[in-house]
Amino acid sequence: MVWSTTLARRGFSMQVFNRAMKRTQKNNVAALADSKEFEYLREEVAKRLVDRLQDIDRDFPSALDLGAGSGHVFKSLAQDAGLGGITHLVQMEAAERLLLRDADTDEDKQLVTNLATQRICGDEEFLPFPKHHFDVVLSSCSLHWVNDLPSTFSQVHDILKPDGAFLGAVLGGDSLMELRSAFILADQERQGGIMPHISPFLNVPDTGNLLQGAGFSLPTVDTDYITVEYPNAFSVMEHLRGMGENHAPFAPSSGHVSRDVLLATAAIYQAMFGNEDGSVPVTFQVIYFIGWSPHQSQQKPKARGSATVSLKDLPTVHHSCQRK
Repeated sequence: MVWSTTLARRGFSMQVFNRAMKRTQKNNVAALADSKEFEYLREEVAKRLVDRLQDIDRDFPSALDLGAGSGHVFKSLAQDAGLGGITHLVQMEAAERLLLRDADTDEDKQLVTNLATQRICGDEEFLPFPKHHFDVVLSSCSLHWVNDLPSTFSQVHDILKPDGAFLGAVLGGDSLMELRSAFILADQERQGGIMPHISPFLNVPDTGNLLQGAGFSLPTVDTDYITVEYPNAFSVMEHLRGMGENHAPFAPSSGHVSRDVLLATAAIYQAMFGNEDGSVPVTFQVIYFIGWSPHQSQQKPKARGSATVSLKDLPTVHHSCQRK
């Protein structure tokens, strides 16, 4: 079953990404016969995100996969029936063709699981759920394309039950650092200026601030680096398109790349980062985070001024302990 939803935007945000273009890109990717060959990064990140869910010693019966894509989180959860205590998973994705690509396929039917799932076509910026609806919200490799992240994080906070968890993974600012450097040098050499060929990503402090700003308690942020080797720079760009991770700027003029700049970028990439066998590396920084919907049972920081020992007295305390 697929629902479709459109809601009024909460507040105002600067439009960095063309969400309609991104949705079209993802739907076009889903139509490719070999689209599954480009999903290795999403599969790996989803597995690592689910591993973090396993580290939490409690059950989350009702879950939302926000920006579900073709269902990598579901497939990772389904490998071990009952993982995280999840019994019902809602998969929400803006690109309907991608969302439904694996629905009712032989591969999907072969997943032996007690996990009931429901697919909803909807935008990550407009969540159509009532307050306190889910025990956990998961999101893997999707939120870095959202324009209004403060609003999305606040909406996630609203739909979580008290003491519910929000676990996510987004691409961080060090992602595609090699390609970004090559584009900058190629633009300067061929055009005398710099164009934004690669979308901006979150960094670790911003992620923590988003969690705190939305009202989440006990926020935790950590990061992973995944390096993938490709035959050449053109293969890198081909795979980014195949992943649906190509640029989707709100300003149309900023998305065009001339053939001259592309050739220069490939040559610079090879010269600066190429391996002896001719291959080139690509770095993906993945930021993982978790925040909790507040609950009275959670640990809280001590009140200001409640300490019995001052930091300036630590040397004296240490010396006294040594004498004893």
